[in-house]
Parts: sequence; C-alpha cells; structure tokens
Amino acid sequence: MTGLDSASVGGDSWSSAPPSGPAPTDVGLAGQQLQLVLGELQRVIVGQDRVLERVLVALLAGGHCLLEGVPGLGKTLTVSTLAHTLGGTFTRLQFTPDLLPSDIVGTRVYRPSSERFDVELGPIFANFVLADEINRAPAKVQSALLEVMAERQVSLGGVTHPLPRPFLVLATQNPIESEGVYPLPEAQRDRFLMRIPVGYPTSHEEHAIVDRASRPAVEPAMLLSTDDVMRLQATTAAVDVDPAVQDYAVRLVLASREPQAHGVEIDGLLAYGASPRASIGLVVAGRALAVIRGRAHVIPQDIYDVAYDVLNHRLVLSFDAVADGVTVDDVLVALLTTVTAPRLSSAELRDRAATRRS
Repeated sequence: MTGLDSASVGGDSWSSAPPSGPAPTDVGLAGQQLQLVLGELQRVIVGQDRVLERVLVALLAGGHCLLEGVPGLGKTLTVSTLAHTLGGTFTRLQFTPDLLPSDIVGTRVYRPSSERFDVELGPIFANFVLADEINRAPAKVQSALLEVMAERQVSLGGVTHPLPRPFLVLATQNPIESEGVYPLPEAQRDRFLMRIPVGYPTSHEEHAIVDRASRPAVEPAMLLSTDDVMRLQATTAAVDVDPAVQDYAVRLVLASREPQAHGVEIDGLLAYGASPRASIGLVVAGRALAVIRGRAHVIPQDIYDVAYDVLNHRLVLSFDAVADGVTVDDVLVALLTTVTAPRLSSAELRDRAATRRS
C-alpha cells in the first residue's frame, strides 16, 4: 500500500437495490453492531485491522474479496472467525491442479438401491467460503466458482439450488510463487469487488502473536445472526449517495480510461482502464463504509478510502509501464491525487439527503 490511507479529501451480484428479506436496521444501531463485530474480530486476530474492515465492507455490499498475501498471515482465521461471529456456516476449499468443478458445486450420484440419481450438493453451499490459493486450480474450476459467485445458485440435474444467504467468497492468492499456478485472467479478477493486500504484522503485533501462540486460543463470540447480516445489507443498500459523490466515483474510473481528459498524467501507462463494474463497486463499497462509520449518507472520503481496494486489480499496465518499473500503486496515486473530490461537508450531504427524501 502506498500511504493513501492517511490522506484526506474534501468533506468529513453487488447492486444498489435493497435485497429482499428482513427489513433494514437503523443506521446508528447498524454502526454500533458493526463496531462490536470489528472489536470481536480484533480480539481474535492481531493486526490486520484494515483487512478486517474491508472484508466487512465487501460483506455488507454483497460482493466478494480477493485476498493476496504470503502464507501465515491469518487469512483462514479471518474468514472462520467472521463466520462464527456472524452465526454463519464456513467452508474452506483448497484449490489444487486436479480439482474438478463438481468437487465445488456438487454432482449427481446414481443410487442402485433406488435406481435413480440423487443430487449431492458441494461444499460451496455455505455462508462464508474460503477459496484457498484459487490460482492453483485450472481455468474451468476458476470459472465454475466465479459463475456461482455471480449467480448465487447452482443448477444440477435440471434443478436450481439457491445458495444460502448471506454468501461471501474470499479467495486467496499466493503472490510469491509462479510454478504450477493458473493466474486469474483480468476479466475474471474484475468480478471481485475488492482485492485486499494482506501485509506482514508490525514488530509489536508479531510479539503479541507469539505470546498468544503459547496460550489457549481465543474463542470468538457469536454476536449476530445471518438474519441480522441481511438486515445490515438492506440498511447498506438504502444509504444515500449524493449525485456529486457519485460523480466523483465515476470520474475516478473514467480517468483510468481517458487520463488526458481528466488531467491525469498516466497516458500510455495503462493498456486497459477500469470497467463500469468499478464505478458500481466504488458506490456500493462507499455505502458499506458509511454504515460502518454510522452514517446514512456517503461522503467523498468514503469513496476515496475504498478506491485502492476496488481499483487495484482492475487496472492493466501497458508493456512500456512494466518495462519502466511502474506499478499499479503508482497509477492509483496519480489518479487519487489528481481527480478532485467535491468539497461538501458531511453536514451538507446529510441535509441534501434529507431534502431528497422529503
């Protein structure tokens, strides 16, 4: 990460439509509940506070995450702890080169005793799914998983089986190995709402990790149910987005495709800019971050704060940029420091939201 977290801007299948199901929760109460969940996760997992917050953002927005980091940084523990805290089911899928799509989604099994085929549902039928080292499985397995992520259902033997709700996939990639892997194509990475880098702990955090390793493991408490999570998702979908804030999100994405038109000096560095999925992702992730922070409206800072995670896996560097040692982080710094945010305070945006509702 490049230091974008500490910067500030002016002012204080993911969809904008509220999901059917339980009624929304009050935003103030939702913010308190989510802070308690974050606190419980931090009680179990040392460090990685930013990763934990972004995973919650993806869950509230109805998207999926691509976690990228070396082994041993707590990615599996993060997902299992989140599932326990939210009262959901958890499955870990270890991707290998000999994996088949039926190993994930299920298959039809012939029963000689009844002389008919029965459907055996696969391990993908869980609320929280960890797809460990997704780049070790061949393309047909990756495609099967991504299709399930988008459709949230599986068809076997002519019968459609909906996945449990809520449904969150966290896929991991090991960035240090290139042998025996099948890298995710750019078009498939685009289907993940966020790519979240998982970094090493600090010296202080690593001491805390070592100290905990010699004591009994901390057991997380179940604070919410899956119905509560669906209410929180409905609350997130109802968060107000001012046209000026939405315009800021769209301009960030357009600047990656037409940098000269937006005054960003990255011309020739990108082979492909971000797709319209990125614009949608910025808005829905901004809504989720606003709820975590206890607001019923999105401010420009919310869009800015999620921009790195939403955009970093959608930008494809040109050959010249790679040859010159330019990184995606360099391009994102140029985008986020050049594209201007609307200078509207949180109070102004709250008043404008109230006016639109009246």
